[in-house]
Amino acid sequence: MLPIADFNIFNYLTQIIDILLVTYVIYKLIMIIRGTKAVQLLKGISVIIVVWFLSSSFDLRTMSWLMDKVITYGLLAIIIIFQPELRRALEQLGRGRFFSRTGIPEEEETEKTISAIVKSTNYMSKRRIGAIISIERETGLSEYVETGIPIQAHLTSELLTNIFVPNTPLHDGAVIIKQSQVFAAGCYLPLTESPFVSKELGTRHRAALGISEVTDAITVVVSEETGTISLTKNGEIYRNLDEESLRNLLHAELIIANKSTSSSRWNWRGKKNGQTP
Repeated sequence: MLPIADFNIFNYLTQIIDILLVTYVIYKLIMIIRGTKAVQLLKGISVIIVVWFLSSSFDLRTMSWLMDKVITYGLLAIIIIFQPELRRALEQLGRGRFFSRTGIPEEEETEKTISAIVKSTNYMSKRRIGAIISIERETGLSEYVETGIPIQAHLTSELLTNIFVPNTPLHDGAVIIKQSQVFAAGCYLPLTESPFVSKELGTRHRAALGISEVTDAITVVVSEETGTISLTKNGEIYRNLDEESLRNLLHAELIIANKSTSSSRWNWRGKKNGQTP
C-alpha cells in the first residue's frame, strides 16, 4: 500500500496532466476557429453568459428566466451556427491532423507556389485570359471550397493555366490554393458590398475584394478585358502589377509576414485602390 504522501503526489500529477490535456484541446479548438466568423459568435455567447450571471446575482427574475431559456436551447443553436467549424474539426480529427503541427508550408514549397502563380498569371495576362486565384492562410476557406469542384492536385503553373482556359468547365470560378495544392476550382466567392469600389472593376475583382473582406486570404486576379494583374488583401486592391511586383507582394505576405508580422512590408510598383500612391 502506497504511503499517503505518495498517493497525494500521484493525485497531483494526474490532475496536472488532466489540466494540461484539456488546455491543449481548448487551444487546438481556438486555433481551428481563429480568424473565422465563429470568433464573433463566441463573443456573442460570452455576452449572453455574462448577462445570465448578472441577472442571477441581482435576482432579475424576468431576465434570468429569459437567459435560462436561451442557454437551454443554446446547445442546439451552437450546433447549427458552428456547423462548418465543427465539420472542419471532425475532418481534421479523422485525418489525424487535430494534434499535429498546423503551420504554414515549408519556405521552399511556398517559393514554388509563388513561382507557379507568377508564371501562370504572367502567361494569362499576355493573352488576356481571365483568372482569380485565392490563397488560404489562417482563415479556413472550406465553405467556399465546397461550392466548387475538388481537385487536391499539386500546384503547377501549367495546371493553373489550363483551368482558366476559356470555354472549359472550370474557367468561370475561382481556384483556391491551400498548402501548395490546388484544392478546388470553379468556386464561388462572396462579392464585396463596399460602395467605394470603382465601377470599372468586374465580377472577378469584386469577388476578390469580397473574400479579402471576410478572410485573410490573398487573391490574385487577371483581368479578361485588359490583361492587368491585381491582388487583394484585407479589403484593399493593388492593381496594375507587373511580374516582379507581384512576386514581391506574394513573397512579403506568404514568407516574410509569416516569419515576423511586424516586419512585413509591401514592395510593390502598382496602384492601391486604383490610384497612384
